[in-house]
Amino acid sequence: MRVFVTGASGWIGSALVPELLAAGHEVVGLARSDASAGRLAAAGAHVHRGTVDDLEALRAGASACDAVVHLAFQHEIAFTGGFGTAAEAERRAVEAFGEALAGSGRPLVIASGLLGVAPGRLAGERDGHDDAQAGHLPPGPRLRHATAEFALSLASRGVPSSIVRLAPTVHGDGDNGFMAGLVSIARAKGVSAYVGDGAQRWPAVHRLDAARLFRLALERATPGATWHAAADEGVPVRDVAQVIGRHLGVPVVAVPADGAGEHFGWLAGFVAADAPASSAWTRAQLGWQPAGPGLLEDLDAGHYFRRPA
Repeated sequence: MRVFVTGASGWIGSALVPELLAAGHEVVGLARSDASAGRLAAAGAHVHRGTVDDLEALRAGASACDAVVHLAFQHEIAFTGGFGTAAEAERRAVEAFGEALAGSGRPLVIASGLLGVAPGRLAGERDGHDDAQAGHLPPGPRLRHATAEFALSLASRGVPSSIVRLAPTVHGDGDNGFMAGLVSIARAKGVSAYVGDGAQRWPAVHRLDAARLFRLALERATPGATWHAAADEGVPVRDVAQVIGRHLGVPVVAVPADGAGEHFGWLAGFVAADAPASSAWTRAQLGWQPAGPGLLEDLDAGHYFRRPA
């Protein structure tokens, strides 16, 4: 297949491109900058210039390909107070793909999130599809949930659409996400902390395993399917803090819930969330078997603790 990939030079996209190419697919990657275009060309992908806000470019890219994988999300806006703005841009992008692919039978796979699907209990692939279940989410994440459900509804319009719910921690060497943020906070504060008793559970997946799952989801093209990218069902946040503390040589401490915001900043809500998730159905249906290290093993490898050059 000729596959149009947004976010192709990003954290997961840069792993998905070689995954698709190795499987015999042709890749067309969306590039918003010369640097991104250069990385895609060097990887062996075709370059399609544009941004996630350029709906005409998105429609053109989708129309010229056999399938679409939508990974792009404006994280730099989302995590600096503009989550709603980023979620609105994502909704417009998915609507544009729906228009371009309607009635074509060409698959669409989009990235979504596991956090908040079934708070406090093990979330399965069937969970989180009732609008009432999303009522507890803040407006931005609620809109992102609605966009995922809209993507699934495109199956009724001749688009074999599916979503891959990503664990909040997609880890690996080079990760600048949640784990890197927790290490940075621990280094700055001189303590490695967790909230309350630290029993909150985080699902996690290695970047290469996540990329493999997107390829499998694309190749299976199951209309209306929800897949879970969770290799670790739920790692206690306290265990994460202990590994970080050991590597940095700082004390491991508990922070009360009412002090989480002051200590963790924008990460507070994530650190305090209990969101275990199962991928049993995903594994059974797609034959997906995570091969990368688990979260704690990856943390212990040491690459998260290298100081920036």
